[in-house]
Amino acid sequence: MNNPNPSRRRFILQSGKLVAAGAAASITGPFLLSAEKGSPNERPRYGAIGVGGRGTSIANAARRFADIVGVCDLDTQRTDRVIKALSQGKADGYQDYRKLLERKDIDFVTIGTTDHWHTRVAIHAMRAGKDVYCEKPLTLTIEEGKQICKVVKETGRVFQVGTQQRTEMGRKFLQAIGIIREGRIGKIKKVTCDIGGGPKGGPFKKSDPPANIDWNTWLGQAPLVDYIKERCHYQFRWWYEYSGGKMTDWGAHHVDIAQWALDQSGEGQGPLTIDPIIGDHPIPLKNGMPTKDNHYNTSHNFHIRCGFPDDVEMNIVSRSKDGNGILFEGSEGNIFVSRGKLRGDAVNGLKEKPLESDTIKKIYKGKNPTSHMENFYQCVQDRKHPISDVFTHHRAMTTCHLANISIRLGRKLKWDPKKEQIVGDKDANAWQSRKQRKGFETDV
Repeated sequence: MNNPNPSRRRFILQSGKLVAAGAAASITGPFLLSAEKGSPNERPRYGAIGVGGRGTSIANAARRFADIVGVCDLDTQRTDRVIKALSQGKADGYQDYRKLLERKDIDFVTIGTTDHWHTRVAIHAMRAGKDVYCEKPLTLTIEEGKQICKVVKETGRVFQVGTQQRTEMGRKFLQAIGIIREGRIGKIKKVTCDIGGGPKGGPFKKSDPPANIDWNTWLGQAPLVDYIKERCHYQFRWWYEYSGGKMTDWGAHHVDIAQWALDQSGEGQGPLTIDPIIGDHPIPLKNGMPTKDNHYNTSHNFHIRCGFPDDVEMNIVSRSKDGNGILFEGSEGNIFVSRGKLRGDAVNGLKEKPLESDTIKKIYKGKNPTSHMENFYQCVQDRKHPISDVFTHHRAMTTCHLANISIRLGRKLKWDPKKEQIVGDKDANAWQSRKQRKGFETDV
């Protein structure tokens, strides 16, 4: 970047003008007004909403580019810890994210809440005129993905999803995509995404929630249930009420890269069939729903075969001989990529013949970021789509959600990616959305 730390005044005026060109002026008005009130030397300001492990990490990464002035979490102990660690006690603390979003001096937010809160918080943030960096997986359902895309288009806000494999991890995934895009392993025939299996656990003990957690609000759109320690914080991933298990937690990474490489992340693209070969759960399901409320319930052992156009087969598995990562099998060779490895004959060939600079430039949309947060900030400045925009992420998450629907119902699905509908299965199609608890509905 030419200038990683512009003054807040210049930052706001520049971004405000660009947003106004493509979205409603009412969104940018508060920003332009607040810019006049601050010192020309002030840096942009941001708020952190949800500050567990990942939430704290992304909030910390944003400090390179802006000043943190607000921290929100439903666990007050987390809020206090992050205020002390990241702002030397200067930022304000909140339990209600809406109060943070009311502030006119906040330019963007980082969102690291539990998965089932992502969409509601992100939409409210965009409606409040904030740019958004939100952790993956962005959505709990396919319908939420459609809603997010709609609001991004309406507001013109910059929105980065935290799928860091697109920019970081030594750029191994970037190199793999470049190899495929240049045709160095021929036509892709088969892809295997090993995302690991989730845990089994339970029965867990029910108890009163601790005083530092607002349990009713934490549950949000999900049904009201008794507090179980293992439902909360990191373990929320293993409950369908709040997440999609490993299918969405790691599928958001590897399925995203696979579809990106296959050029199947655009509008109207995606799988045509979703076939559940294996779909084991820790407890029995009835009509797709868990039969016990005190055990982890997301799938721990699975194999889903997805059929893409041009007879390309993509398998999403909980284990494989190669381990966690993505295996691309082409007509002229194979490559395997993970966060720690990139191997195959075509990889060895990079020493003699590196990837074309135009290939990298096209993949990275003309930018050359050193980190995922830097790419977000570059786009906040120039108002372009970031490398992990909501539209491509929605397509990858649609595949993951369809995979979960197929294993929960135990049957093969046909998908129309242009109409975004499950074909010939009304009951399965209803699973694109879910009933939300009154008072916690997503406002679009």
